[in-house]
Amino acid sequence: MEEKLSAVTKTITPSPIQQLSLLAQRCNAINLSQGFPDFPAPSHIKEAAISAINSDFNQYRHVQGICEYVACKMKQTQGLDVDPLTDIVICCGQSEAFAATMFAIIDQGDEVILFDPSYETYDTCIRLAGGVPVYVPLDPPCWKLDPDKFIKSFTAKTKALVVNRKETDTKWHSPHNPTGKVFTKDDLEIIAGACRTWDILAVTDEVYEHITFDNEKHISLATLPEMQKRTIVTSSLSKTFSVTGWRIGWAIAPARIALAIQNIHVKVTDCAPAPFQEAALTALRSSPQYFDSLRRDYQSRRDFIHELLVKVGFPMQFRPMGSVFVFAELPESCTLSDVEFVEQLIKQAGVVAVPGSGFFHKSSCSSTFSYQSRYIRFAFCKSFDTLNIAAQKITGLVKETGRLELF
Repeated sequence: MEEKLSAVTKTITPSPIQQLSLLAQRCNAINLSQGFPDFPAPSHIKEAAISAINSDFNQYRHVQGICEYVACKMKQTQGLDVDPLTDIVICCGQSEAFAATMFAIIDQGDEVILFDPSYETYDTCIRLAGGVPVYVPLDPPCWKLDPDKFIKSFTAKTKALVVNRKETDTKWHSPHNPTGKVFTKDDLEIIAGACRTWDILAVTDEVYEHITFDNEKHISLATLPEMQKRTIVTSSLSKTFSVTGWRIGWAIAPARIALAIQNIHVKVTDCAPAPFQEAALTALRSSPQYFDSLRRDYQSRRDFIHELLVKVGFPMQFRPMGSVFVFAELPESCTLSDVEFVEQLIKQAGVVAVPGSGFFHKSSCSSTFSYQSRYIRFAFCKSFDTLNIAAQKITGLVKETGRLELF
């Protein structure tokens, strides 16, 4: 029988990150590829989930209380008034919230602007919804936004753009996966201004809202003038509470858009896991001290992996201001591509990272963009036991010159 797959399905390839994670399991290697913690979730949250299961919260369930706590958090941290009854949709993680958002707002042929490099899921969701990703390359090594390139990416077909970011008193930052890109205030004003001028929507991924470093404070794009009515915020419990497998996330949007996202969510999955919805109430009530401790712990992990990579010869021209990843450039002396380097790192050190080229896209490539095969992403959301073992394995390859044999 002739193959009956859809045309868009044939364009979707397996995730290299998941493939590398499976390889790490098979090879018993240290997994610094996928962004999930290998340390326990907070005990009070786990106990809440166990209690919910034992209390038979195991059927279809829509816990409105989560929406109330999310709305309260947005008011406390961002100063935004969000109606928990109409503006919030609880989904199966941020990934489903993002996908449902794309299906809710995108028509066939609509263009969606992404910054390149970018997280691979965005591209796939846009294409499945019938949209066309349009990539605006950020210029290395500091991943600067070129305003001319950005403005020229808009057309009559542009429907939305995707951005994740945070703000401080002096700068506006983006805990961008994979780079840790830092936007200036001028950059973000250009982005918000373009949204207003072209009357388009902004979709933000704010899963790292509580994982920011060096006393930086996260501020949502929706707080900019006239942006709340055109911004869809997506986030989740996953990173903040070390429960990436629970799949509890949400979308925050103007009521009419939120209703469309809700309708799609219900048709696809009906509801997020019931006992974990119940446990989310406990998670969202966590004390300010919990979030302060989270930031300190992750910052120490970031510093550890950053110093390790500097020690073995990576240039490391900047360090991430948020998220759980380091995007490290290979030194000029390294003759291997990113894929070749990762392969050798697995074989010789038993450590798995992710080739950076998987985060770049052909539509933004040119022959001058050789840097696209020169970056490696390391995840540092691991226990210090794991990070120390990885450090020992990596430094075990260091030559007398103080640089990795792979260089």
